[in-house]
Amino acid sequence: MRRFAQTNKGGHDKHTLKMKMRYIASLVLATLALTACDDTTDQIGTSLSNNMDNLEIITDTFNITTRSIIADSVLSRNTIGYIGKIKDPETGNYITGDFMTQFHTFENYGFPKEDSIVSKIDGMVIADSCDIRLFYTSSYGDSLTSMKLTAHELDYPMLEDQMYYSNFDPKANGYLRKDGIHIGKVYSLTDMSISATKRASSDYTPHVCISLNEEYTAKDGKTYNNYGTYIMQTYLAHPEYFKNSLTFIKNVVPGFYFENTSGLGSMAYVSTTQLNVYFRFISNDSIYVGNASFSGTEEVLQQTKITNDRNTIERLAADNTCTYLKTPAGIFTEMTLPIDDIFRGHESDSINTAKVVLTRINDDHLSDYALPVPSEIMMLPADSLYSFFENDEVTNNRTSYTATFSKTYNTYTFNNISGLLSYMKANRNSEKWNKVVLIPVTKTTNASTGATTKVVHDMSLTSTRLVGGSDNPHEAVKISVIYSKFK
Repeated sequence: MRRFAQTNKGGHDKHTLKMKMRYIASLVLATLALTACDDTTDQIGTSLSNNMDNLEIITDTFNITTRSIIADSVLSRNTIGYIGKIKDPETGNYITGDFMTQFHTFENYGFPKEDSIVSKIDGMVIADSCDIRLFYTSSYGDSLTSMKLTAHELDYPMLEDQMYYSNFDPKANGYLRKDGIHIGKVYSLTDMSISATKRASSDYTPHVCISLNEEYTAKDGKTYNNYGTYIMQTYLAHPEYFKNSLTFIKNVVPGFYFENTSGLGSMAYVSTTQLNVYFRFISNDSIYVGNASFSGTEEVLQQTKITNDRNTIERLAADNTCTYLKTPAGIFTEMTLPIDDIFRGHESDSINTAKVVLTRINDDHLSDYALPVPSEIMMLPADSLYSFFENDEVTNNRTSYTATFSKTYNTYTFNNISGLLSYMKANRNSEKWNKVVLIPVTKTTNASTGATTKVVHDMSLTSTRLVGGSDNPHEAVKISVIYSKFK
């Protein structure tokens, strides 16, 4: 250590001092960026320069241009299925949700032994009944409005290696079995056939129940008294089909597509889809009711199809007095960052922070059913709009960032996108090199570390207007930049 100190006298000492000063400056500026609530930076340069004679702080602001862009479709990888149809009270846009799901089975799943099953006809095992239940923990709209859906049996499974976007139509693409199950169900989100006491109990989860008790004919032409009997007798003939979810999906139940067929006024956010087979069996000289359940979970594929009113979406996107964020699969906001202006004259300076604050425009006409504001949005390069989600990426705070809506300030704030500015300056490889897109997203985080583990499109019903657009009547959208350099 002594030899190192002697060797680095002179020029190297100056370099070491400069590096230390840069490090100290970065720490101070980072602290300011994290703690300052005031958007003004007028006094920062003076206060810091007084304490660091060798460091010069420069602040500047630049205008950002923004516009709305139509999100024709988004990658549908959510674990929530959306079913229903609503009208946005603010814009008049009609949004329809339909979804397709497969069912998961535990490895080497088994029914009770055949001789213990009481439910039989002519000595053949049967199911007493069978149903599909769509459990939802949240919803939008009038819970008493009458809706109708149709449950369609799939002819073959969704493909593991295919990207399913929100405009994918299973019916048009031949996924539905023509001579399979097509059962209609009229429902309301509040099931009045269940007592108010039961609905209010903690062990009740609201759901839509679709009975599958009609006679069912399988692909091989064999007929069963209901769909549950088909499943049970298939197990007795081929238990290997129940080895895991993949064999179950390929050989027994490819999945179902739930289509909104009539009604307007509600949308259910289906968190769990459950296929239930009920039967009776004997155990210890007592008869019990058994229930075999197969659920739509993260282990299997699910896909939501979203249909927007195209004319309304185009009209909103053409409104240049603001920009929109609308989900699901509606409208995003595109921003053009003034990269050349930001770096002009600062080629040898460091950009310590670059802050963007986006202000929401409050609704003039409030409604009991106004769509909620997106709770979290992501900023990423326009070139990465599709690849980010297709590659299962997560935000890295270098080329992608998230901001949470602040009810207090009515804003979304990206505190420091300096890494993105440097990335764009170094990667002028397309016509969109200086453009970013703002996208409502849903994040999953590790409970113990807080690290982001998954980022997907927000497929819930949300809408908001932001200050911006080419005919913006408000103050311009700006980016505030703090530079540092050594004298």
